[in-house]
Amino acid sequence: MLRLLFIPLFLFFTMGLYDFKVPALDGGTIDLSTYKGKKLLIVNTASKCGFTPQYAELEKLYDKYKDKLVIVGFPANNFGGQEPGTNTEIKEFCKKNYGVTFPMAAKVDVVGENISPLFKYLTDQAKDLGVEAPVIKWNFTKFLLDENGKLIAVFPSKVTPMSEEITHYLN
Repeated sequence: MLRLLFIPLFLFFTMGLYDFKVPALDGGTIDLSTYKGKKLLIVNTASKCGFTPQYAELEKLYDKYKDKLVIVGFPANNFGGQEPGTNTEIKEFCKKNYGVTFPMAAKVDVVGENISPLFKYLTDQAKDLGVEAPVIKWNFTKFLLDENGKLIAVFPSKVTPMSEEITHYLN
């Protein structure tokens, strides 16, 4: 009987990146397990931020490395109210202004009491890598994961998507 009680706890503590399925911006579901075998760049985004023009570089990075990299954007309104729109408004903004074709998740919280389970997982992984808390200080923080779903680097907002700091992991 005791052994049966420990199984759910074991499964909870061994949850990995590929166990996450998140609502997509367009109403579908993004199953992160479909990206096994590719690097993954997860970015918290916002439409009314000084870093919003990074959408253009994210799209350029996605297009250039699409054979080995998937980018997933996660709109969040946690910093300065800079993502006030609905999922529909965010989708239209990204497509119209930046031609975004990479997967976009539905709006989430990336910090605080209502942090999404994925971002809780990522920030815990980042702390294990030695990233100083708070891991996410603003919009456009980038989490780079290897082909097996292991976090390999976290980049603050000011690091642009096409920078050598990121692209050296892809060449």
